[in-house]
Amino acid sequence: MRRLLTAASVLLPLAVAGGVARAAGEAPADDAVSDAVRRGAYIFNAAGCLGCHTDEKGGGQPLAGGRALATPFGTFHTPNITPDPVHGIGRWSDADFIRALREGVGPDGAHLFPAFPYASYTRMTDRDLLDLKAYLFSRPAVAAPNKPHDLTPPFSWRFLLPVWQWLYLTPGPVPDDPAKPAAWNRGRYLVDALGHCAECHSPRTLLGGLDSDRYLAGNPDGPDGDKVPGITGAKGKGGIGGWSDGDLTLFLETGLTPDGDVAGGAMGEVVRNTTSKLTADDRAAIAAYLKTVPLKE
Repeated sequence: MRRLLTAASVLLPLAVAGGVARAAGEAPADDAVSDAVRRGAYIFNAAGCLGCHTDEKGGGQPLAGGRALATPFGTFHTPNITPDPVHGIGRWSDADFIRALREGVGPDGAHLFPAFPYASYTRMTDRDLLDLKAYLFSRPAVAAPNKPHDLTPPFSWRFLLPVWQWLYLTPGPVPDDPAKPAAWNRGRYLVDALGHCAECHSPRTLLGGLDSDRYLAGNPDGPDGDKVPGITGAKGKGGIGGWSDGDLTLFLETGLTPDGDVAGGAMGEVVRNTTSKLTADDRAAIAAYLKTVPLKE
């Protein structure tokens, strides 16, 4: 009974949130909307763009940026990604967009700080990148200026970013593993590229790169100072191997854990804006992939 009541308490807010789904990643129900925009709406949700690029607490407009992200390296303020030509990305070409998400370089040639998870987005296919751009350009333009980051040296020194990228960025999509099932490959793509789960669920080195030896093993210094749990296939601490596939897919849909608790904080936001909007097949693919990730000791 407790689990049923908890599930109801989770599903009701999700249903209410659906009333503003258009601002949260649904393409308008219009025959004139291109297939690219429709596909892009799904990619937008899977990539978690809404939460990071909207200052919801400050009453900001969707995707107008301004959200503060506190990290051990300082506070980043997310940029405006509406199609506003002055403050947003309205003047970006397709090539500009792909270069930013694949190589971490802006249209003006400036290297981008990796708080923008291009080290994960680089794995996206060209089609998904361009569909995402088509969707973003279908959204209302908002003339909201970007806020400067508040970083401490040497992390504020942009001229060091090419070195960081040389160390931690491997540009380009990752091909499917032909030895693995299709669902596993889809799950890896959703986790590693679109969902960029490692960006929060893996610890970082002193230089701010992901510690590949502790992939998805948890992060004691997550965004806004939160401790982020491990989501490897291990049982017990550091993993979700003790969860059934049904437990995991239900969690991704509703935020409800096997013991009846509900995800809050950043993960609650991810469920609300991202995983609850995926298809059942995609949630199952994520579960299939995560259950195979080893926990390195």
